[in-house]
Amino acid sequence: MFYAILLMMVAAFLALRLYSVLGKRSGEPLARPAEERVGPKPVARTVDVTPEVRDVQPRPIDSGAEGGIRAIVGAEPGFDVTQFVDGAQAAYRMILEAFWKGDREALRALTTEDVYASFDEAIAARETDGLTLDNRLVSIERAVIADASLAGREARIAVRFDADIAAVTRDAEGNVVAGSTDDAVETHDLWTFARTLKTGDPNWRLADTDDA
Repeated sequence: MFYAILLMMVAAFLALRLYSVLGKRSGEPLARPAEERVGPKPVARTVDVTPEVRDVQPRPIDSGAEGGIRAIVGAEPGFDVTQFVDGAQAAYRMILEAFWKGDREALRALTTEDVYASFDEAIAARETDGLTLDNRLVSIERAVIADASLAGREARIAVRFDADIAAVTRDAEGNVVAGSTDDAVETHDLWTFARTLKTGDPNWRLADTDDA
């Protein structure tokens, strides 16, 4: 019974944490660790957006995402694109670190059922092989909204992350079997976050992952 109560407390904390990075509305400050403040960098090309989109963000989006963002802003006027991108970076770090540590409870609170199932399967395979990941997210160089859509009340926003990750795999004895502790590898991920608008749940959850 005590363990069940403890898990409920952990899940509640994680949901509150995710709300703090993805669920806040415009005008509320978002605290971010100092190491994350390297991103996002501006998109290289100028994006000519309509006034209603320009009012809520300083163009951290690709041109192909404008229509979807416009629809989301129209359905939920308090939506803030820049703050969402900031929160997406924090969620990117939280989810990666939870996966590397094999923290299933954290992943369950931050992802949809399908994504969680994929993470759980990968963690189980790693455990069977006696492997652990000693990875570190060195920096997020850029985070840009690559696509956005609204179907009914279901909003989906895809964010492209360009990051540097130091990746090391160790065996059961702690020996390095892959990767390097000295070199960071450039990674390019496309993560899609989803949320049902106009409900009591303000949290965006990771709904899909792919290589950018």
